[in-house]
Amino acid sequence: MDDRELVELYWQRNERAISETETRYGAYCRAIARGVLGNDADAEECCNDVWAAAWNAMPPHRPNDLRAFLARITRNLALKRLRALTAEKRGGGETALALEELEEIIPAGTTLDEEIEARELARKLDEFLGTLGVTERRVFLCRYWYFDDLRDIASRFGMGESRVKMMCKRTRDKLRLFLRKEDLLS
Repeated sequence: MDDRELVELYWQRNERAISETETRYGAYCRAIARGVLGNDADAEECCNDVWAAAWNAMPPHRPNDLRAFLARITRNLALKRLRALTAEKRGGGETALALEELEEIIPAGTTLDEEIEARELARKLDEFLGTLGVTERRVFLCRYWYFDDLRDIASRFGMGESRVKMMCKRTRDKLRLFLRKEDLLS
């Protein structure tokens, strides 16, 4: 099966596309992920995420070069996983702590309905971020997108750690109110 036929399977929403892609590009994508992550188990998990990301990206995207498309997805996901792993090691669990801080506001979803809700939530989060001032938005993203340590954020923005902590709490409170107003949170 050539790449054009594989892409067509994705566009037809045929689940065979995933198994065919894994067969054709699995070793290639695992090699990319292993090169970034240095670990077979993490590379394997990353590749499972790659197949899901490809499924979610096609449609609307119709890549001309499927190999390059999958390589880009693999590299980005592997780098994201590496950042999370190193941030957790470097920051003594900052990733887990940051996620815990947001957990009561934004639940994680796994079913199709929850996935649709998650996409709507992502759109509303973008809208919410647009309402924040530049510094407040940057601090929020440093903490909850990049999982930076409070001390690192404080140093980067020339603030005290307690001020950053309070800014994060107030922004979470604003987010909670915003999501309630949008009927995305009870």
